[in-house]
Amino acid sequence: MRNVHQLALLALSSYAVAAPLVSAPWKVGKRQVESQMNDIDILRYALTLEHLEDKFYREGLANFTQGDFAQAGFDSTFYQNVQAISAHETAHVQFLTAALKAAGYAPTVECTYAFGISTVEQFVATASILEGVGQAAYLGAAPQVSSKTILGAAGSILTIEARHDAYLRAALSQSPFPQANDDALTPDEVHTMAHGFIVSCPAGNPSFGVKAFPGLAVTTTGKITSGMTIALSTAGFALAPADSKAHLYAAFITALGPDFAPLTPSGDGENFQVTVPIGVNGQSYLLLTNCNDTVSDSSVVAGPTFLEITNNPLNTTLSGKKA
Repeated sequence: MRNVHQLALLALSSYAVAAPLVSAPWKVGKRQVESQMNDIDILRYALTLEHLEDKFYREGLANFTQGDFAQAGFDSTFYQNVQAISAHETAHVQFLTAALKAAGYAPTVECTYAFGISTVEQFVATASILEGVGQAAYLGAAPQVSSKTILGAAGSILTIEARHDAYLRAALSQSPFPQANDDALTPDEVHTMAHGFIVSCPAGNPSFGVKAFPGLAVTTTGKITSGMTIALSTAGFALAPADSKAHLYAAFITALGPDFAPLTPSGDGENFQVTVPIGVNGQSYLLLTNCNDTVSDSSVVAGPTFLEITNNPLNTTLSGKKA
């Protein structure tokens, strides 16, 4: 089967993501949580993501029949399990909506989306990416939740999202568990990845103060592994000629803090090259920053973006570094 994650990048290439900055004294990089979201904001944020996933699956299953899945190489069991995943996402929407109403707050409602999906292969690959981003979003928001009840409820959804992710990755011949630790993303980082799918939202939807960073895309095609030099392109950010010697870095998000790597500009201020650090593996996230000590909202200049790094998962330790 061809690299279907590259197909998904056609839909995601102009968007990006990042992660909650967790101070990790045994690593050079640090992540700093800057969100001022309260528990209700976080519930609405989670509901917004669940609406997107719910609509994605419902639309995909409406557009592609079981026969279409079979022609793409996916059997009837897989098709039925995708139907179950779709039902789960609908249940998550109902669960979070009911929780907000019970607390006396207005829930966010479904927006209008454009997913740009034209084939079953692209649908399945994008579903895998969205499930990974979804679990990273829940994981990143968890330290900011003050209510144990809300935290427990969010955790019950997070574990299901992780099972969805592992199942879809296995179906795509990717390792279902490529790392010993999952990466986490901040609300702004997640929004940067997701906002490109959103055409418009109802004017009455409650706001929870997220923003999107300038876009970043990996333009290298084919299999990507640690130690490989890859090409990047920005959207909405360009390094001016006078700033050609400015210090910019690539930050690869990991569970214990970012791994930084130097960038090599390609001359036009919008294209760069970077070498993937050894030990980064699986569904990973990359952003550009003007600092190689910490990553924060004030230091991010573009991204993050998604990239799939294919290594032997047995060669990674708890920290993500190669054994």
